[in-house]
Amino acid sequence: MNRRRKLLAVLGAGALAGSLSTFAQQQGKIWRIGFLSSRRRPDSSDLDFISPFTLGMRDLGYFEGKNLVIEWRFADGKAERLPGLAAELVRLKVDVLVTQGSPAASAAQKTTTTIPIVMGSVGDPVGSGFIKSLAHPGGNITGLSNINVDIAPKRLEMLLSMVPKLSRVAVLVNRTNPNHTTTLETIQAAAQKSGIKILPLAAQTTQEIEKVFSTMTRENAGAVIVAPDALFTQQRRQIAELTGKHRLPSIFATREFVEAGGLMSYGQSQAENFRRAATYVDKIFKGAKPADLPVELPTTFDLVINLATAKALGIAIPRLLLVRATQVIQ
Repeated sequence: MNRRRKLLAVLGAGALAGSLSTFAQQQGKIWRIGFLSSRRRPDSSDLDFISPFTLGMRDLGYFEGKNLVIEWRFADGKAERLPGLAAELVRLKVDVLVTQGSPAASAAQKTTTTIPIVMGSVGDPVGSGFIKSLAHPGGNITGLSNINVDIAPKRLEMLLSMVPKLSRVAVLVNRTNPNHTTTLETIQAAAQKSGIKILPLAAQTTQEIEKVFSTMTRENAGAVIVAPDALFTQQRRQIAELTGKHRLPSIFATREFVEAGGLMSYGQSQAENFRRAATYVDKIFKGAKPADLPVELPTTFDLVINLATAKALGIAIPRLLLVRATQVIQ
């Protein structure tokens, strides 16, 4: 064997040994995920986004207590707690941060530029400044968008289908949610075309939620759109009860509100988003860079209608909506 072939053989053997060593280290590694959410920890993980995410990780070969540790952090609907929780996860030297909601993604972004961040559900990641573009995120953030901002006018359209004589519609927003300004603007633009007056009302505490519903009645709102938000989801039973008390037809982004007694919801499946988020984490564990992983958009949307609530409000649900519904709650 000549000198050149010997050198190539030595280099090849070294590279193979190095890759096998790296592979063995990866196989024996215990991965650590930091999960950051604006919400309160659910009473049952089986009924929320936690179970789809952990099941998604299991399907990919990651098991808590074996080769995976998940550090869960919940802000209990208090956005001001998120920066501290994000900093805590960074100090724990997690391998990946997974976020639920725009406020959590924002807190993670401001806390680290090196740890990969996977957005489990964000309304407008480009407009919010999390990524450069959907196809080429750049930086250390990637994940999934729920396009709630884009489909907000569709929720107004569905309300009009349900209650054709609407003239004033309230929109419940949270001042601390970075997506709600754009969400409100898109709804107002659509409402103007239909001759509908929009009544924007903001709340960021349970007490304020109670007050704004009284304002809706006083201002003669005929229905309400509730913008997606961690605090509102946490207080979904309170909000659903208030829509019934004030006899307001309502539409939300997720089915949880309808299951609590709201009229209807239209949006992507949170469970599906967080199941898909697990695939992003897996790719990053295997060496992919967030900057190179395109952000996914949802391709299917759920329309959920509460028939009992419609009857209580004296609303006849149009057949077209019933046919389109993913689920009708009796």
